[in-house]
Order: sequence, then C-alpha cells, then structure tokens
Amino acid sequence: MTVFCGIDWAESHHDVALVDDAGQLLAKRRVSDDAAGYQLLLDLLAEHGDNPEHPIPVAIETSRGLLVAALRTGQRPIYAINPLAAARYRDRHGVSRKKSDPGDALVLANILRTDMHAHRALPADSELVQAISVLARAQQDAVWNRQQLVNQVRSLLREYYPAALDAFQAKQHGLARPEARAVLAACPTPTRAAKATVAQLRAARKRAGRTRGIDAEADRLKTVFRANHPRQPQAVEDAMGHQLTALLLQLDAASEASERLAGAVEEHFRQHPDAEILLSFPGLGVQLAARVLAEIGDDRARFADARALKAYAGSAPITRASGKKRFVGRRFIKNNRLITAGFLWAFSALRASPGADAHYRRRREAGDWHAQAQRHLFNRMIGQLYHCLQTRQLFDEHHAFTSSSAGLAVAA
Repeated sequence: MTVFCGIDWAESHHDVALVDDAGQLLAKRRVSDDAAGYQLLLDLLAEHGDNPEHPIPVAIETSRGLLVAALRTGQRPIYAINPLAAARYRDRHGVSRKKSDPGDALVLANILRTDMHAHRALPADSELVQAISVLARAQQDAVWNRQQLVNQVRSLLREYYPAALDAFQAKQHGLARPEARAVLAACPTPTRAAKATVAQLRAARKRAGRTRGIDAEADRLKTVFRANHPRQPQAVEDAMGHQLTALLLQLDAASEASERLAGAVEEHFRQHPDAEILLSFPGLGVQLAARVLAEIGDDRARFADARALKAYAGSAPITRASGKKRFVGRRFIKNNRLITAGFLWAFSALRASPGADAHYRRRREAGDWHAQAQRHLFNRMIGQLYHCLQTRQLFDEHHAFTSSSAGLAVAA
C-alpha cells in the first residue's frame, strides 16, 4: 500500500495526515514543535511503513526549519508546496471555503496522492552547500542592510550637513567607507566639522586604517567643511548630530557583520569541489560565485536540463498565448536572489570577457534595452554553467562565444 503524508506546520505544533493511494485517511495527529514531537512524527511514519527502501513522501508548505531537517533524515522525499498552490487545491475539495489545520494537512497529503509528478522534491544538496547557502544569503542580507543604513545616513545629511555629502559622496563606496564613518563620528555636526583641525582629521582617518594620502585628504576635508553651506538652527543641528551618531553605530555594526560573513563564505566556498568551475567564469568572484552556488545547489539531478535551470533563475522568457494573443516577456515567478546575482554577474562579465561584451552589444543593436541585454547574457552564461558543471570542465572563452556554439544547449 502506498502512503502519502501531509503536514500543516505552525510555530508551536504541527498537524499530520496520512492517506493511502485511494484517498482513505489512515491517521491524523497533532505533534508538538520539539524533539518529542519530531520523534512522535517519525514513529507515526514508521508505523505506516516508512523505511529506507520504501520512504513515505511528505508534503509541507516550507523548505527549511528544524522540522524539515528532522524529516530529511534518510531517503525520505520532501515536497515544499507553495502556499498559494495549496490554497487552490483546498478550493478543489470544497466550495464552502471552510478551513482547518487538520484539513490543510489532508489537502497536502492528497496533493502528493494525485499530483506528485507535477511537484518537485527538495534537492539532495550536500551539507557543505547547505552551509554555503546559509552564509551567502546572510552575507547578502547584511550587504542590503548596510546599504539601507547608508541611504538613511545620506537622507539625514541632506537635511542638515551638505558638506559631508560633498566630502565623501563622489568617492567609491561613498558614505560606507571606513574613513567616512570615522570622520563623521568625530565631526557629527557642521559646527564641529568647521572647527576640526588638520591633525584631528588626520587622526580620524588613521583610526579607520588609512595609511596613504592622509595629509592631502585631511587638507581637502578641512577646505570642504569650512566652505559656506546653509545651516539648521543650532539646537536642531545638535539633535540631528545625535541621530547621525546612532545611525553610524548601526552602520559600523552592519559593515563588520558583512565583512565577517564574507570571510566565512569564502572559507566554506573554496572547500566545495564546484568552486574551481564557478570561478573560471568571467565576472564571478568568490562572493558572487558563492551566491550562485547557494541558489542552484550541487544536486545534479535537480534540473532536468539547462532550460529548467534558466526558468528557475528567471532569465528565460515566458510565453502567454491565448487565441490571437501572444506575449513573450520576462518571468515574475523566479528565484529572486539568483536573478539578482545574475545581473551582477552579467554586468561584471562585460569587462572580463570580450565574448560577453560582444554578445551584449549585439543584443543592444538588435533593440534590447540594457536590462534585457543583461538578462539575455545571463541566460546564456548560466546555460554554459549548467553544461560545465554536468561535464566537470572549466569555462572556455573561445568555445563559449563562437558562432558554431550558438546552436548548442547553452543558447537561449
């Protein structure tokens, strides 16, 4: 007898339902979200025939967490069902719009019973790539958080401290630079900045770790800070100075977190056997390559072909056709982290690869705007990455962008 399991998960408890291949409910139970509850769940599955040779497939509306980690022990296939899809299946079984947690567990079990072929089990990624995924996503979140804080600092400076924007905005990384944060911490208001001496500015830059060009930069900052700029009333200026100091403390912490996570990402990524192949591609450094690996994983059976990977990444277009209407456009349902990394990859590849640059320019000449041409380049290169990972070979610039290779599977 074939058995299917559905789990409606929550924070404090989980509802479990098991059905057979005829749709008959075999068991239902509510288990707690702790070690005892997980063991009760595993015992329930074993009671109904779950074993390494014939594992019971499980449907659940999440792909992460301790519950999923407990279920993934052994060879048991886990299907992460999109909550929107599960809601549509619920309407399929009744029109009264009733809803309950045990009922949702039963719906999830029946999804596998009737349409398991239409859903994909969680990939069998190695523990190393799962760790890389955690670190790469955390590092990316830290970078985004840092940029949000930089934007807040910039908005605040526009209200009372335009000299600081003139001093640092034109430089690479702008207000996120360590010396910019150090100088602003020492001079949080225009009044204090105008009174700052060259020696004080030099000392602030040294605290930030700068060793070259200190004197010339200190002179430049002194000139900028003592120029004529509009001012807020002194009391308001002082209050905004306190606000800036608080934001700088958060920005310092976010910058340190980003740098530490970047070091952890590099340490783990270089241990992975796919690292050499990823780094052979133009435009992929350690951090960006780690983000790509984190999203595609190392389960080679996860994607049936290069087209499946392109669809998952969101680089391949989607067609909507009905009657006389036909529309071909970009995908909206995709892995957003992977497509974000893909745009950065394509942009960096323009300077690192003559073939990529030529491909981009051809797309622009064909009428694509910048984002379209970048997405088309990413679509091609991620197809090449799929081929290289499957065949265990490094990127070859000459083979990748010759006209004879345009008709291969790596093409769009």
